[in-house]
Amino acid sequence: MTTATRPPAVLAASPGAPAAPWQGAAAFTVRPGREDDGPALAALSRPFVRTGALRERPLAHYLSEASGFHVAQAADGTLEGCLGLGEYPGAGVLYNFCVAEHRQGSGMGGRLLHAALTRAGSRALTTLFTATTGSGRLFLRHGFAPVSPNLAPRAWARSLDPARGARVLARTL
Repeated sequence: MTTATRPPAVLAASPGAPAAPWQGAAAFTVRPGREDDGPALAALSRPFVRTGALRERPLAHYLSEASGFHVAQAADGTLEGCLGLGEYPGAGVLYNFCVAEHRQGSGMGGRLLHAALTRAGSRALTTLFTATTGSGRLFLRHGFAPVSPNLAPRAWARSLDPARGARVLARTL
């Protein structure tokens, strides 16, 4: 996930009231992806592909794998975040994690990750892996730690592009 500068925190209106992440932050919901989300997933991911934060995937991937994603949807129906969960025997892989720039710092990434962790647990997966070219702070805060790619599902580990310099992180469930 890429990092964006957060807007300044809003001062609370009354003593003891919590400060909002930023003024006017609209509500969003996190839900499982649906087949018809494919085009929106591709569009959401495109800016992150351009910056090198995400690997390029064809629209066909998003169309066929949309149900393996969790998405964050704004009140107007726009998808503003996503996280894919690929399943392998006994293990899962989190991939294509992105949050629209204007939503970064809002808690959206944490909610997407929590939803994916819950889903992985319900699928009896014992370990989750991910690869990141960024800091990985969110993953590290949620119990992931750096590991050798050799511990990950072989097919997924072979698909990693060494030129991207991604770190592999894992968490036991």
